[in-house]
Amino acid sequence: MDSLDPRNRPVRKVFTTRAGGVSQSPYASFNLGDHVGDDPQAVASNRNRLADIIGLSPDKVVYMEQIHSNTVTVIDEAPADGQAVEATDALVTTQRGLALAVLVADCVPVLLSDTDAGVIAAVHAGRMGARNGIVAKTIAKMEELGAKPSRIHALMGAAASGANYEVPEAMACDVEAKLPGSIARTTKGTTGLDIRAGLLRQMLSLGVQMIDSDPRCTIEDEDLFSYRREGTTGRQAGVVWLPKEA
Repeated sequence: MDSLDPRNRPVRKVFTTRAGGVSQSPYASFNLGDHVGDDPQAVASNRNRLADIIGLSPDKVVYMEQIHSNTVTVIDEAPADGQAVEATDALVTTQRGLALAVLVADCVPVLLSDTDAGVIAAVHAGRMGARNGIVAKTIAKMEELGAKPSRIHALMGAAASGANYEVPEAMACDVEAKLPGSIARTTKGTTGLDIRAGLLRQMLSLGVQMIDSDPRCTIEDEDLFSYRREGTTGRQAGVVWLPKEA
């Protein structure tokens, strides 16, 4: 097989947008969140469509409950009932053919991998989770399974940008104290947060150097769901998996 063929890559990481699904407004159209008030059948159809696109069975794509915690969960298989893994904001696995999904609509989705060790993770890094060390805890858990920070590749997806994510100054200072590099100035001249900037600095300090980031801002890019912009809206996903054929 051609070494440039995407099917020959040792790890797969993808992000969705709001296009290509069956959900109706205000969730139009590729909403993957089953907790936002959308028609459950539409969400199931969209999730099945995502699984088909990435070449996996729907029961091999694992979702999280996501409660803005700093809880990290290691899994060896998908829940038997097809439900989300409860009360966690990061999933880690060494199992091939098992995809880990994170749902967002302004928070930072972080996909991590050490292909030499065969360890991957999906992280939901919202303001509170990022502040409380969810990414650092995930990297530490990956290390317990054989990963090394110098070998970890991190991919951050589209999220609320510092230019548009306006918060009270006290809140920004609180996050900055725990996640240095996060405080920002919005285009309005007000205090803001750039969680991706803070996570970038944190990961570099932990020895993770291979870091890529989608620069898009969910608040301003209407191709993406944004809770801040829309209130009632859907969720896009970041998905990472180790293919069985690798």
